[in-house]
Order: sequence, then structure tokens, then C-alpha cells
Amino acid sequence: HRLELNAIKGHVDAITGIAFSSNSRGLATACADRVVRIFKLDDPTSKNLHVLRLNVPLGTVPTGVAFGDGPGAAQIVVATQDINGSGLLMFGAPEGKGAAQAREQGKVPPPEIKWRKTQIHDRRNVLTCVGARCEYGSGDGESVLIATCSEGTDIKIWSAGNGTCVKTVDTNQLQNTMATISPDGRFLAAAAFTADVKIWEIVYGKDGQVRDVVKVMLLKGHKSAVTWTCFTWDSQKIITASKDGFIRIWNINVRYQMDEDPKCIKVFPIPSSDNGLYEKIAVSPDDKILAATHGTTLTWLSTADGQVLDTAENAHDGEITCITWAPQSVSTDQGKVLILATASVDKKLKLWSQPL
Repeated sequence: HRLELNAIKGHVDAITGIAFSSNSRGLATACADRVVRIFKLDDPTSKNLHVLRLNVPLGTVPTGVAFGDGPGAAQIVVATQDINGSGLLMFGAPEGKGAAQAREQGKVPPPEIKWRKTQIHDRRNVLTCVGARCEYGSGDGESVLIATCSEGTDIKIWSAGNGTCVKTVDTNQLQNTMATISPDGRFLAAAAFTADVKIWEIVYGKDGQVRDVVKVMLLKGHKSAVTWTCFTWDSQKIITASKDGFIRIWNINVRYQMDEDPKCIKVFPIPSSDNGLYEKIAVSPDDKILAATHGTTLTWLSTADGQVLDTAENAHDGEITCITWAPQSVSTDQGKVLILATASVDKKLKLWSQPL
């Protein structure tokens, strides 16, 4: 396909999670082969990308990945699953004499596990694992929050730095579908097998730490279950896709304290070529392009009017499991472009440029 920049091989099993670093120079993947890989994207079109491999503990399988505190790829938070249930751990820069000696010799010591939590959602799987920097309000602007969404009804918010669970939220639904955090760390949104989307506000104290998580909005308008949702990069809007065959864009920058409701500002149909269903969606950093998946098909749409900008049928040889945009444009032979990453059960990681 003309937009495909790279097809990265080397994974031995299905890819279960992907995440870009805040500077777009690192791309992490979680894979069912028990390895977390961090690719260095100096040249996203290179067939010989530098990759760092991190093995998770024996008997566990990584199911999601997110970047934690610090610049670049300093910390990697990984959701896992084993026979006892779901877990969460963080790889960080090693300390001690050996690590110091390696640095003196100009070597980069491999990350080590800094903290690990087990049975975080009892025996339930983690469906989504996402991170966001605490930039809103009195948030310190440096720390990263991680949200893990279980296949039950609970969502947990964690401090990436020390692994503390700062809050647990119950969606009070039959079963969760997914959850995500707004880029500024202000809102938490969850879809849970219903036509409505619940939104909570993460409240920070004067010390910059999470003080509370309060339900503030309910998005009502879809006629059937919401399959996926994503925030725009300014954190003021949210986009929802539903089994009712429609995509809705909502303005959530409202005075909810004064009972002002979120406003649905755009509605457009999911193209019939995609059978009126999108499993996953992600919006570009300029908020102009919505990437969406259905099975093995990848579609780019305009957020202005819902028109299809391009389509890659059989973008992967198996179901697409993950989709995410790099937060910043990346330099390529074509100049600076916005890059989309997709992953699949076909063991491949692909990079795509934006439609022009």
C-alpha cells in the first residue's frame, strides 16, 4: 500500500499491545511470545531498526504496554497475564555498582524490573493498558498515570513511577470493553457493552498527586454498544464508534459543575465497505484524521466530515489487535509526517504515513 512505511518482523506470536514514547522516538510492543520490544525510530523506514528486548517473568504473558515517567523510554509499564490472574510491572533504569560501571564504559545497561504487582484485577484479564502525563490543573506535569481496564467492571489507575494504585473505579456495567485517559491526564473514559460512555475527572491535590476520581459525564446518543473511544489530543473532545454504525464526536469542554451536558457536535456513518463496524479507532495528533480498523482492514477518515481518505484492505494477514499514532511528526524521506502504528495476530508491526 502506498501509505505503508515499514513492516517490522521478528515477533514470534500475536502482538498484544503497542505504545509510542512521548517524543515519538521509541515504539514499544507487547507480544504473546513473552517479550517486550522497544524499537528506536531514528528512521522509521529502516529495515534494520535497533531493538531492545525485555523478557517478562517466566509463566507470564504481556497483554499491554505503556511508557512511564521520565524522558524517552526511561520506563516501560507492562500489563501481564498468568495462571493466577493479571499483573502489572515496570522496567526502569538499573542501579548499583554494575550499572554505574557499564555507564562509565559508555555502555547502556539493560532495564530491570523496578516494581511488580500481581492479581491486580483478581483472575480477570487486562483489556487495555494506557498511560498519560499529569498535565492538567495542579498535576505535576511529569508523572505518568496508567489505567488498566479489566474484563470485569473495574478500572484501576496507577502511578507509573512507584506502582501505587491511586484509585479504583467501578463502571457498574455487565462487562467492560475498554478504557482510556485523556492526553492531559484529566479525564478517564470507559465503554462497557452499552450504548453510553462514562467519563470521570481525575482530581489532583495541591501536591500534584491524585486526590480523587469523580464521575462527571455520561455520553448518550448511540443506539447500540460502543466498541471503542478515543480522546482528541487537546483533551477537549472524544470520539466514539458504535455497533449502531455511526461515529460521534463530542465536545466535553463543558461546565459540567453547572449541569452543562457534553455536546455531540458531529455524527457520520461508518462506511458500508467496513460493514458498519469499527473495532478500534485512533485520532491523529492534529485531530484531522481518524484511523479505524475492522478485521484486517485499515481505514483513514476525515474528522471534518467522515469522508474516507484512504483504505488498506488486508492491511494485515490477521485481525488487527492494536492501533496508535505517534504523538509527534517523524522525519522520513518524504519529510516530516504523522505516523500510525498497527499490530496484529499475524506477528507483524506496521508503520503508515498519513494520507495527504
